[in-house]
Amino acid sequence: MTYDFDRRIDRRHTRSYKWDQGGKLFGDENVLPLWVADMDFLSPPAVREALEKRAALGMYGYAIREDGYFEAIADWFRDRHDWAIDTQWITDVPSVVTSLSLAVELFSEPGGEVVLQSPVYYPFYEVIRSNGRKVAKNTLLLRDGRFEMDYDGLERLFQGGAKLMLLCSPHNPGGRVWEREELLRLGELCLRYGVTVVSDEIHCDLVLPGLGRKHVPFASLSPELADMTITCLAATKTFNLPGLHTSFTVVSNASMRRKLQQRIQMLSLHMAQHFAQDAVEAAYRHGAPWLDEMLRYVEGNIEYAIAYLAEHLPEVKPLRPEGTYLLWVDCRGLGLDVNGLKELMFRKAKVAFNEGSVFGTEGEGWLRINLACPRSIVEEALESFCRAANAR
Repeated sequence: MTYDFDRRIDRRHTRSYKWDQGGKLFGDENVLPLWVADMDFLSPPAVREALEKRAALGMYGYAIREDGYFEAIADWFRDRHDWAIDTQWITDVPSVVTSLSLAVELFSEPGGEVVLQSPVYYPFYEVIRSNGRKVAKNTLLLRDGRFEMDYDGLERLFQGGAKLMLLCSPHNPGGRVWEREELLRLGELCLRYGVTVVSDEIHCDLVLPGLGRKHVPFASLSPELADMTITCLAATKTFNLPGLHTSFTVVSNASMRRKLQQRIQMLSLHMAQHFAQDAVEAAYRHGAPWLDEMLRYVEGNIEYAIAYLAEHLPEVKPLRPEGTYLLWVDCRGLGLDVNGLKELMFRKAKVAFNEGSVFGTEGEGWLRINLACPRSIVEEALESFCRAANAR
């Protein structure tokens, strides 16, 4: 089956978080948005059919989760990622960020340090600070156009007493798909110093096909590492379902899982969502062909964007991503500060990319571009941005 990823769908005036906040966030409602990480593609047909069937019930009462939902998750991760998950290890949570925040609250001490590797998805900072913990920043190393972990820096933080780490795998915004050897080296340090790992793997299915990379779930490396890992997952990034507010954790350690579940129930976050489980099960059962074709299309967008920027604005240097549909672009060659980049984007080019400093101070002078959209939108946005940058 062929899916029409070139189709432009007008999402304005649909209460779209991405498309209906231009005036509020960027000062112009006509700004072209390529920022927040949702796709401008229709979700897989099987998902839409499942939601339409559920909506047709006409009654939207309390729901339950059935075995087929958990089995679909386990089957997907066995077939797609060579990871054997016991369905008893799965706990539903409204969002990955909710899981990150709960993990920081439950598995670190007030005032204690929580390790992250910057630049990184900005809620990592928020869930640490809002829980009264301290950010222990281990800056990623930029070598030969890609990020690498600073293991010496990690060991210093672990030696200093940090007992919890938030891992972003694959990495957002840099697009790294961490290799098995890299994760094993990290795991050895965590085992040596007794560090619990909260692994945000929401982008795990978005590994680009052209580079031959493969996502390795951190908890799949060994039973010992699984025993100290909380894996945060969702079908939402994979199949464009973020508005359904559904995710899940996988925790093999029974004590940790029980502690997490008790907190979720105390906060009344444990009830099943009326629509989400049907959509997730349909996606995992029938969405693989759509996903494979979407990834090929997005990889084409990435190749186009890298080539276009090299030709029309060589002062900026994108990192070639191995995963995600996000392009992390070094714009420091333009000589602009944070406000200057915003002025260039929002007022002059009329486009909205993510300004990089929100991912940490290491992101100042960088932009993140969401390329999960029709090629014509990519072309329009890059043409406007490069034209505005060259006209300065």
